[in-house]
Amino acid sequence: MFKYKTEKEAKKQILDMVSEYCDTYHNKNHYKEGDRIPYASRYYGHEEMVNLVDSSLEFWLTSGRYTDQFEEEFGKYLGIKHCTLVNSGSSANLVAFMALTSPLLGDRQVKQLDEIITVAAGFPTTVTPIIQYGAVPVFVDLTIPQYNIDVAQLEKAITSKTKAVMIAHTLGNPFDLLAVKNFCDKNNLWLIEDNCDALGSKYTIDGVEKYTGTIGDIGTSSFYPPHHMTMGEGGAVYTNNSLLNKIIRSLRDWGRDCVCPSGIDNLCGHRFDNEYGELPFGYDHKYVYSHFGYNLKATDMQAAIGCAQLKKIPSFVERRRYNFDRLKAALEEISDKLILPEPCENSRPSWFGFLITCKDEIDKNSIVQYIEEKGVQTRMLFAGNLIKQPCFDEMRKTEQGYRVIGDLSETNKIMNDTFWVGVYPGMTDAMIDFMAKTIKDAIYAQKSSKNISL
Repeated sequence: MFKYKTEKEAKKQILDMVSEYCDTYHNKNHYKEGDRIPYASRYYGHEEMVNLVDSSLEFWLTSGRYTDQFEEEFGKYLGIKHCTLVNSGSSANLVAFMALTSPLLGDRQVKQLDEIITVAAGFPTTVTPIIQYGAVPVFVDLTIPQYNIDVAQLEKAITSKTKAVMIAHTLGNPFDLLAVKNFCDKNNLWLIEDNCDALGSKYTIDGVEKYTGTIGDIGTSSFYPPHHMTMGEGGAVYTNNSLLNKIIRSLRDWGRDCVCPSGIDNLCGHRFDNEYGELPFGYDHKYVYSHFGYNLKATDMQAAIGCAQLKKIPSFVERRRYNFDRLKAALEEISDKLILPEPCENSRPSWFGFLITCKDEIDKNSIVQYIEEKGVQTRMLFAGNLIKQPCFDEMRKTEQGYRVIGDLSETNKIMNDTFWVGVYPGMTDAMIDFMAKTIKDAIYAQKSSKNISL
């Protein structure tokens, strides 16, 4: 087929065919009322598929030119100095936390039994690295309807063992970064922003609007399919701190001390002329390990998809905001029965979802089941209250390994009474309107069955 073509011409023909194939057979949105409405979905065009195939034809497979391109362009988008691509958002959280345990940080190194302030209503992999390392998570309550950390409890949480705060921006809604950042600065604490559900969210601090994830010491992102952008699996860790970046890169790449990219040897020119630890002089620097690390690199095929998605992020964010506003306006008439979400002060969220809390007389389970039966997909606020999950069974028995500030009453309310629906950019006005109608119908149906006075 390619007998009389150059490799460049052959590749162009393949990629042109891929583009046509995608436009012809993918992304056919013919929504009609009653069709299943997922809470999230991949949103892409032929650009992503062309990049994916282009990368696969090179068959480099591991991190390569697309990875370098993505890290540079993602850093520019966020306005941050250092970006490291990893294989998932959970890995990003793992690397971010483990970076704080590096001996290179001196007195600020997080050690076993040190304490990390966090929250229990969220995704478990924000907390998992803390527990697995042997540090102690200290759980603080949230506020409703922002669904973020109650900053009034921060002072109650701190002890001489506290080393860091690690929390997420809930479903795109930034937490009170001004209060949390001031608290961390005052007490010489690290701040990790789990930004996995908030890519594109902005917060104004000291008169400057910045992207969330760039205000603390380290930020993390996830590129799993439901998220603001996707590369299938994937994540990123980013920072303005050069030392933290060195540690992050080491942890991602097996814990090695060498900074040479894959496939490149002796970039520094000193591969065989130094001494490390108790190794013999001249030991190959490519096999010197300064940390107990991992292999958490993403593939270049993932990065290729991400490079195409990144160009579309601004439009994705605007559509998410539009969908959120449209849904909220449609649900205002039942705001006496449902608590609708509110953005954090000084923020411009890039909404991941639309959180709803049922008021006392409304039964969440029956509402959720009604909505699901009508074809609208719902989700809980992830773990609800992580401490009550089965993974905490043994820790609860011994009452060791974590601390709780207060009674987590709002966290428990979220666990019992809160759910959310999606606002992803592929949703049309008709889909948003049907979701609103279905939620309202669920309330009216419960009124009818329980004779609740509206």
